Order: sequence, then C-alpha cells, then structure tokens
Amino acid sequence: MSEPKPEPGEKPRTPRKPQSGDNRRGAIAGLIIAVLILGVGWWLARDLTAASKMQDCLMSGRSNCNVIEPAR
Repeated sequence: MSEPKPEPGEKPRTPRKPQSGDNRRGAIAGLIIAVLILGVGWWLARDLTAASKMQDCLMSGRSNCNVIEPAR
C-alpha cells in the first residue's frame, strides 16, 4: 500500500532513521560474542593439546605422565 500524498503546503514525511546508539550497541554485542567464541576456542585448543600430550605419554609406557612440561 502506498503512503498518502501530502496536502499542498505540508512537508512530505520521511521515514525515521535508526539512532546511532542502536547501531553501536549491535556492533559492540557482535564484538563481545566474537571475542567470547575466540576465547573458548583458544581454551579448548590448549586443553585438547594437553590431553593429547598426556595420551601420547601414557601410550609410550611411561609412568610419570602427570609431570607435564610447561607450554612453550
């Protein structure tokens, strides 16, 4: 449906522009979510690497696998 035409002497209505704070809020929320996903991925990668090293140690027949070298 089309908008009604303005009467003579009346200014045409323009659609409201979104406030700049709304755009910023969405961008900040997206940035926070992206940082959270990266943090969880980094933590998961380190945890899986440590588990893999422990499994490799145990599979090689060692008995002192609980002493793992610090990450480099």
